[in-house]
Amino acid sequence: MVASVASSAFFPASSSSSVVSAKASQRVGDGPQNLGVRGIVAKPTLSSGAMRVEAQAPSKAGLKSETLKVEEDSPSTARTFYNQLPDWSFLFAAITTIFLAAEKQFTLIDWKPRRPDMLADAFGLGKIMQDGFVFRQNFSIRSYEIGADRTASIETLMNHLQETALNHVRGVGLMGDGYGSTPEMCKRNLIWVVTKMQILVEKYPSWEDVVEIDTWVAASGKNGMRRDWHVRDYRTGQTVMQATSVWVMMNKQTRRLSKLPEEVRAEIGSYFMDRDPILDEDNRKFPKLEANTADHVQRGLTPRWSDLDVNQHVNNVKYIGWILEGAPITILESHELASMTLEYKRECGRGSVLQSLAAISSNNAGDSAKPGIECQHLLRLESGAEIMRGRTEWRPKRAQGLQPDWLQARIA
Repeated sequence: MVASVASSAFFPASSSSSVVSAKASQRVGDGPQNLGVRGIVAKPTLSSGAMRVEAQAPSKAGLKSETLKVEEDSPSTARTFYNQLPDWSFLFAAITTIFLAAEKQFTLIDWKPRRPDMLADAFGLGKIMQDGFVFRQNFSIRSYEIGADRTASIETLMNHLQETALNHVRGVGLMGDGYGSTPEMCKRNLIWVVTKMQILVEKYPSWEDVVEIDTWVAASGKNGMRRDWHVRDYRTGQTVMQATSVWVMMNKQTRRLSKLPEEVRAEIGSYFMDRDPILDEDNRKFPKLEANTADHVQRGLTPRWSDLDVNQHVNNVKYIGWILEGAPITILESHELASMTLEYKRECGRGSVLQSLAAISSNNAGDSAKPGIECQHLLRLESGAEIMRGRTEWRPKRAQGLQPDWLQARIA
């Protein structure tokens, strides 16, 4: 008796067709007006709400109406606990598909790096350090950034410096709609241009190495700004490169140098550090260099469209590539760039035709006390107008991580 009552609670016996039809008609039609004279559900017309509900297959009401229709067609079917449950098959199928796709992706990805430093700042987002004065960012050396020596090129490292500087401006919230310009600079059509750059390279990173770059800014005179960089090997902490630069403002429309407005000074002055330059300034004068006194002259250099930046002039990193074009191939094959001092005289743009002049000012290749070569460079338009002067020092190629005595003495 108890068992029959319990089973009837979960598995009720089927009722008469008239009762089922009446209940079904009340749910579907929401009223007795759909009942026939004998209590049988009347078929709804095309304009009835019940027919519109049945047509909406994805809706719950549509599912219920389809279930009730089956009950009407087969009044003897038992309405049990199981066939009243909602249909979860679609949800289960979607969840299964998602999990299988995720499992496939995890299988394809190798989550076991060969070195822990490969995970350092994988997305290159950077972070603010030392009370907001220093910006730090990591870069992984890519396969397309290395050269014939299987190490990163000087242009690669210079591009990393430039990227870190721009992200520093953006990280502190001073990025306007210009290329590194602050909001007050954008109002006055002002942009930053570099006038001097000094670089000291201690070692060149290789493919898959991770470099950690710190950068900060300081005042330079009344109208300039100095920016320094310190590049280290993320894994060992060894210094890779040091660089310092001087920047001034130029009017984007007139292309003339401009004083530092007080509004801009107030905007950026709080981020200036009271710190000496990371490298001692090279104040040596550049000797006069002409085509008849140069050892090597490379003519017909023209900027490509990809060499222009958003300020519509040639990016300063491209100038470095051009002066290296003028270096003798024998030096490039046997030596590597150790240091560089550049003075930017004017900009050049699309349509300019340039010459790269190089002269070997000293050759200490046979001197064990200070082995190396020093070259003077001049980048100019074919009309004679100077674009940039430069001085480079080269050391014999060596195993990575070794420092010659003369370079160690200069760093100290």
